[in-house]
Amino acid sequence: MFIEVSPAAQAAKKTKYCSFIALKACALVLFLSVSALAQPVIDTTKFGQHPRLLLSKNDEERIKTLIKQDTLWRNVHQSIITECDAMLMAYPQERTLIGRRLLQVSREALRRVFFLSYAWRITGQKKYLKRGEEELLAVSSFPDWNPDHFLDVAEMTMATAIGYDWLYSGLSPKSRATISKAIIEKGLQTSMDSKYNGWLRASNNWNQVCNGGLTFGAIAVYENQPQLSVNIISRAITSVQTPMKEYAPDGNYKEGYSYWGYGTSYNVFLISAIEKVFGTDFNLSGQPGFMKTAAFYQQLIGVSGIPFNYSDAGGVEGLQPAMFWFANKLNDPSLLFVEKGYLQTSKFNAKTNRLLPAAMIWAGNTNADAIKAPADLMWQAKGENQVAIMRTDWRRYNGIYVGFKGGSPSVSHGHMDVGSFVADFGGTRWSADLGMQQYNSLESAGLSIWEMGQNSQRWDVFRYSNLSHSTLTVNGHKQAVQGDAHLKKASDNPLNMYAVMDLTSAYHEDLNKAERGIAIIDKQYVVVRDEIETGDKECSIRWAMLTPAKVASVEGNSLWLASNGKKLKLQVDGVEGVTLQTWGTDPPHNYDALNPGTILVGFEIKVPAHTRKTFNVYLLPASKGTPPKPTTELKNW
Repeated sequence: MFIEVSPAAQAAKKTKYCSFIALKACALVLFLSVSALAQPVIDTTKFGQHPRLLLSKNDEERIKTLIKQDTLWRNVHQSIITECDAMLMAYPQERTLIGRRLLQVSREALRRVFFLSYAWRITGQKKYLKRGEEELLAVSSFPDWNPDHFLDVAEMTMATAIGYDWLYSGLSPKSRATISKAIIEKGLQTSMDSKYNGWLRASNNWNQVCNGGLTFGAIAVYENQPQLSVNIISRAITSVQTPMKEYAPDGNYKEGYSYWGYGTSYNVFLISAIEKVFGTDFNLSGQPGFMKTAAFYQQLIGVSGIPFNYSDAGGVEGLQPAMFWFANKLNDPSLLFVEKGYLQTSKFNAKTNRLLPAAMIWAGNTNADAIKAPADLMWQAKGENQVAIMRTDWRRYNGIYVGFKGGSPSVSHGHMDVGSFVADFGGTRWSADLGMQQYNSLESAGLSIWEMGQNSQRWDVFRYSNLSHSTLTVNGHKQAVQGDAHLKKASDNPLNMYAVMDLTSAYHEDLNKAERGIAIIDKQYVVVRDEIETGDKECSIRWAMLTPAKVASVEGNSLWLASNGKKLKLQVDGVEGVTLQTWGTDPPHNYDALNPGTILVGFEIKVPAHTRKTFNVYLLPASKGTPPKPTTELKNW
């Protein structure tokens, strides 16, 4: 599920450095720095005839051959055709806003036009051409594409650009003129208005999506507005380097799983489109860390098949077209190990995955039989919003998986989830994350969820606060928004795989020190070790783990969870006389989303002032009878 954050939210993080007046100056400096970057030289002789976006005539033949020879890809193709046949009976899109957004209409327009245009080009059946033309004329007749929320414009521009370019030879001259005019006036020209283009300076998904969509529009209508088109393509190549810098050095995407699928996909679309036209990507794929990011996305899927859905992330997205682009660029089939599973189980999500035809384009000569598991069982990301990911196996339903979150609540789409973790044993997720809540449900309740200050209403939302995450809460306080937990050290030793995070800055109001280490020991069990140090006052410490499992029994310092016919034991060591307990996840406010089937388990302790306290929590599968080994201090890990 791809949602968005406003550029204002991205800017909010800078409040720790800038006053309101200084913030405006910062924005000006950012604008000037973007403008000062070397502008790429666009060779206009490279613009060929239509179709010129992504899919050439030669590519059509390759796809037709792939469909004939490979059953798995034939299934993907057929899922697209099935959806197109269903679209033939649907009414064309109407301009209906949900809250302040037209985004759901733009996205459905992209799905319909992309699918129908693909179907016509591969099958030659005119029913798809006719239906695509109807969709294009319907959205072209809208008075505008809602520029106040510019993602809506960007996705609609991409939709109409693909349709205009791919269906060009079959469109009537009148339809061509209407659609081209809409792209130019409602998309390209609107993006030149400073009232609407603050995303040019953003370092998040807004920049990638808007520049990607507009570049498609500019390439599609080049002959009708050559200078404007060249300006927009040149601007995009320069501007998109700002969010691309965020991938350095390791490929980490600070906005997490779902937004990787959104921002990175549009970034790939931009690169692929300009490379197809100009024969070069102007070194965009050479930006530090960018080509490493596919490994990050793949590592986010646990052995349960569920993603590590920290921050504003949703559930499993299924087949991800951009992964095939990365795998082919890097000649690394192992990047498709998770995608292979989706291909083999027909998890294409054709009803919601509006970008699915791109998988057919970027498939290359992908042979599922040649895709082997990656070698790396551990992945750690420096840069902003750091995470560490550990596993003992890549195969579905096998082994242990742990995703461990550091970073900061202040990043784009951040939650107060510093120190949180998810954990899979085989096909079951035992420690979980509730993920995102739909934004319109909160905005319509009058909440200002894009203001990221410490006292923002955003942090009153249950799913956003540390109270709903598998982490610590001290004295009932919220984590420090500007806190930023960094990875101190890590090991990929298969028998002692671990990561240690310094969480102190997230709890500086109450604690002098807070460090957490998580390890997978002997490929058998998980230990979570916390080391804290209180300041001038006694502290109440709550250790909690969110779980979708049921509590089978509680026995003092141990607790049994049950799920899917399996059991997991939580055992606490280092806290004398502790009793494990539970907390409900019922929404505390009427605007909070429901959280059915979940519960929080853990314990609370009092720690006197000026005291150092350590405690270990072991996650022990019932099938493993071996007692846990003694756990040493984090400095000795």
